[in-house]
Amino acid sequence: MSIRTLDDLLAEGVSGRRVLVRADLNVPLDKQTGAISDDGRIRAVLPTLGALVEAGAKVVVCSHLGRPKGAPDPQFSLGPVAGRLGELLGAPVHFASDTVGDSARSTVADLADGQVALLENLRFNAGETSKDEAERGAFADQLAAFGDAYVDDAFGAVHRKHASVFDVPARLPHVAGRLVLREVEVLSKLTGDPERPYVVVLGGSKVSDKLAVIEALLPTVDRLLIGGGMCFTFLKAQGLEVGTSLLEKDMVETCRNLLERSGGKIMLPVDVVVADAFAPDAAHDTVRVDGIPSHRLGLDVGPETVAGFSATLSQAKTIFWNGPMGVFEMPAFAAGTRGIAEAITKADAFSVVGGGDSAAAVRALRLDETDFNHISTGGGASLEYLEGKTLPGIAALEN
Repeated sequence: MSIRTLDDLLAEGVSGRRVLVRADLNVPLDKQTGAISDDGRIRAVLPTLGALVEAGAKVVVCSHLGRPKGAPDPQFSLGPVAGRLGELLGAPVHFASDTVGDSARSTVADLADGQVALLENLRFNAGETSKDEAERGAFADQLAAFGDAYVDDAFGAVHRKHASVFDVPARLPHVAGRLVLREVEVLSKLTGDPERPYVVVLGGSKVSDKLAVIEALLPTVDRLLIGGGMCFTFLKAQGLEVGTSLLEKDMVETCRNLLERSGGKIMLPVDVVVADAFAPDAAHDTVRVDGIPSHRLGLDVGPETVAGFSATLSQAKTIFWNGPMGVFEMPAFAAGTRGIAEAITKADAFSVVGGGDSAAAVRALRLDETDFNHISTGGGASLEYLEGKTLPGIAALEN
């Protein structure tokens, strides 16, 4: 892979130059207060932004937040992010109230060397996500006018063929930021020749979301541990009663085939925590997987499963984890995710957390992030990379 890096750009000199940085500031916001509940993605881009500021660049940051429908929507404003970014940088971040309009133009024009501006949510403009190349290209033209160079540091968005990710690099000298470079280096270790045993832990709700990565990983991993809501479709494929647990009926046969072809590589839970309802205070207890009552639903893996999975992880030399083992947001159903996360940190292995809900769980459960070798900022992007797919944002940087 041949990609120019931030260090290449800095070596050329950026003092007084406008540098457009595509960041991934898609942080969760509290529905009641609008406050940022996890600033991990903001912190992840600080090394790139800090280096540009120190070098005297006029830094123009752009990002998306949530899924607005191509028009301004106050609940998805990046305003709170500008405030938090300024706190972390130790200097005010100038916020434009639109993406490419009058506010954006004047905000960028007024930047002094070493100052930072943040444009409003890119997805407030329909051109950002449009499948029409002309519409997307027109928006990319407007964005590119704000920069003399472009830095992509939004790994969480590189699997999207969006204007700011795919089209803008074609219009400006472009490099990979520190975060994107680190993500690609780490994931390349997993797709190359990982040290063995190589163990993958997959959780989350749907088999359909993870089917492609399971298919891609089965030939290369030594063990594949499956928990979370998706495990119930596999248990059903074994002929077991799963009660009212999350179930993808149209995936049962697919799961049966995967189990038959896995050569014993797939490990499933042996016990689960079942509850009367999907609620934090629901009555619950632990049962064997062959004893799930028909009127109850599974919301976490049980302690015997944690012990079995942990024993396998303790022998691993390379670990990739994507997806929680249960509904970790509810304390009663967080023990499985915590147990597996702690087992990963104790293993003498190169460990990678595959972004998304897994990264959120690490922070929500107040685990030490430094106990993992790498926590990805892109759940979907990391999975597609492991599947061997071409990621549009990476391809654009290679060109």
